[in-house]
Amino acid sequence: MFWGMSSLPTLSRRAFGAGLVGASLVGAAHAQVAETDLLLVLLNDGSGSIDADEYALQREGTAAAIERPEILQAVARLPTRSIALAYGEWGSPGAAQLIVPWARVTGPQDAAEFADRIVEAPRPPQTWNAIGDALASATTWIQSAPFRAPRATIDLAGDGPDMRSTVPAAVARDLAVMSGITINALAIQADGSSAFMGARNLRAHYEDSVIGGPGAFVMTARDRVDFAHAIFNKLVRELA
Repeated sequence: MFWGMSSLPTLSRRAFGAGLVGASLVGAAHAQVAETDLLLVLLNDGSGSIDADEYALQREGTAAAIERPEILQAVARLPTRSIALAYGEWGSPGAAQLIVPWARVTGPQDAAEFADRIVEAPRPPQTWNAIGDALASATTWIQSAPFRAPRATIDLAGDGPDMRSTVPAAVARDLAVMSGITINALAIQADGSSAFMGARNLRAHYEDSVIGGPGAFVMTARDRVDFAHAIFNKLVRELA
């Protein structure tokens, strides 16, 4: 299966449920050669509960992880020596915000340019947690990517559960996985995040309702200062 604009149509939200079921059947017929090895959507928590300092730590941590030499060395070992990245933030019902559109990363200069765009982009307005809608949005970004790749992954990070999605997280997850996308998650277990879940641990919630696909996993960060290290470890695992 190959992902990207040349093989898959962009789905409207109304068509999301019906279209994803057949998506995996469309790609293989058109794709012959991969242009990159992985389409990776990085999704951070941009909901209203995230203060300015926490927000900056998320963006800076993600940017720093992308530029780490170990990540670039892993990319260089892939068959096409490249991956394609898109960066978005979730928090509002209906859709996540695409902050940095797709870019192909082949080395330090590409990584630095993408990282700079993450840090420098203005913060969009966000409200309640809407993980399901974020997964649905990321799926359409993958389907309309300007590159083709044999693998597609959504990499979501957050400190709370799905709350106000129009498409529940588990439903969006199942539809994405059905079409061949892997979803991994980073549960940020800062003070109050696990308590907010009540009896259910945040990690368990992400395991039950967010992640899916072959080899899908949840990693944890103790707090947002630990975020950069955790996202780096997650990228290494996804590229290995």
